[in-house]
Amino acid sequence: MDRHDMLLSPAGVDALRTALTLARFTANGIADRLGPQGTGAVARNDYRAALRATQDRDRLATLIRVFICDQTEPEAVVAAALAPLTVDEALAGGIVERHGDGLRAGVDLEPYGDDWWVLADVPAAARPGRPLHAEHVLGIGGATQTLISAAVRPAVDTALDLGTGSGVQALHLGTHARRVTATDVSERALRFAATTAALNGQDWELLRGDMVAPVAGRRFDLVVSNPPFVVGPGTTTHVYRDSGRVGDAIGAELAAAAPGLLTEGGTMQYLANWVHVTGEDWAERVTGWFAGTGLDAWVIQREVADPMAYVNLWLTDVGESADLQRMAAWLDWFDAHKVEAVGFGIVSLRRSGHDQPVVRVEDLRQRVEPPLGDRIGEWFARQDWLRARDTEGLLAARYRAAEGLQLRQEATMGDDGWAVDRQVLAMPRGLRWSEEIDPLVLALVGGADGRLPLRDQLALLAAAHDVAPDELAEAAGPIVAHLVERGIVEPVTD
Repeated sequence: MDRHDMLLSPAGVDALRTALTLARFTANGIADRLGPQGTGAVARNDYRAALRATQDRDRLATLIRVFICDQTEPEAVVAAALAPLTVDEALAGGIVERHGDGLRAGVDLEPYGDDWWVLADVPAAARPGRPLHAEHVLGIGGATQTLISAAVRPAVDTALDLGTGSGVQALHLGTHARRVTATDVSERALRFAATTAALNGQDWELLRGDMVAPVAGRRFDLVVSNPPFVVGPGTTTHVYRDSGRVGDAIGAELAAAAPGLLTEGGTMQYLANWVHVTGEDWAERVTGWFAGTGLDAWVIQREVADPMAYVNLWLTDVGESADLQRMAAWLDWFDAHKVEAVGFGIVSLRRSGHDQPVVRVEDLRQRVEPPLGDRIGEWFARQDWLRARDTEGLLAARYRAAEGLQLRQEATMGDDGWAVDRQVLAMPRGLRWSEEIDPLVLALVGGADGRLPLRDQLALLAAAHDVAPDELAEAAGPIVAHLVERGIVEPVTD
């Protein structure tokens, strides 16, 4: 896509950047102006403190009122705040729009990070009663932030953002990829993305087309995607949300496309929804997406919603919560297909080159130490370590219990005192897994201080519990591999 296909001319983008920089219209600049309480209130859509703090209408105050608090301000005041960008060009590019006796935001111009800005459409909640454009460009929402946090961040040569929308994922890729390609089915979204790129001094290859079609036959070191993953009958009303595929087929489609997109050692990560069908195991359903791909896969389910809550969420998202007919048709489709819930999570795939790929599909709903992308990278690294060792290799290694590992016990008072009913190992850091364990595993983890090879440690345990060492070693192999995978014990490499 040509660099000139933007909301503003190149000179207009430069002028807007100058205006925003002069005003210090950045996340830090706004926080300094509003203070902690005012900034926190704005995050809750409470603008009272912000409006009190911006009554003087200087550059920063005006931009906060227009683009953060969604106020209409006099044209002369807005013109002074946007200079050297002219009001005529700002109106032509849709940056502002006329409203009543003044001007208000025409786009969602969001200061992001230390010194970035992201351009998107004004959200539905800010313009009640005005239908969203079919090619509405979404701003930085919860799903966007989930993928930003979950993405691994290695330095790579080539990176791809499938379904770029406003371009925020590509913006992050530009910090650690030499070349960034971004696609979208919407020409309108690509105009927003091109403007976001130029405003932040980045240069991406922008291609129009449905999902992977524009990059057919090409491979990338890293692929990310926040696709239109919403599950339903396949009706398309808003392209940021609806893929046109029936059910959760977009997730399976991306999994099938991944082998052809990735270089050797490459990683692909995307957000997905999947259905929970009555009488079926959702994890088995999602595991089937990766059959025959030859890729390592780790799928973590972060949320689950019942059909009514799910439909309400997405109708509200586009300002259609009062459309009872649309709601009924959507819920009827769920009923007809025995969908009892919808899961949301992150799919991480890697082309590792191994003959026997590792596929894990599991719940991970606990709070995780951020950023999740670091935890995902560590998980893949642990898989590499495990695959490089057979049982003898596992037994020869030394292990150390994870830092801060906690033991939680449940016990019942009886005639002979406390009887332990249940013992759980809990990780206070990282992925924060909790694992119920038996006394032998507890002894094994408790003795993992990094000094003895596992085989020697097991010999001591075998003697203490009157068990044959070889039998204990055979049983311990899979257990230790699981503990390593979860990060509960860590191999000592020094």
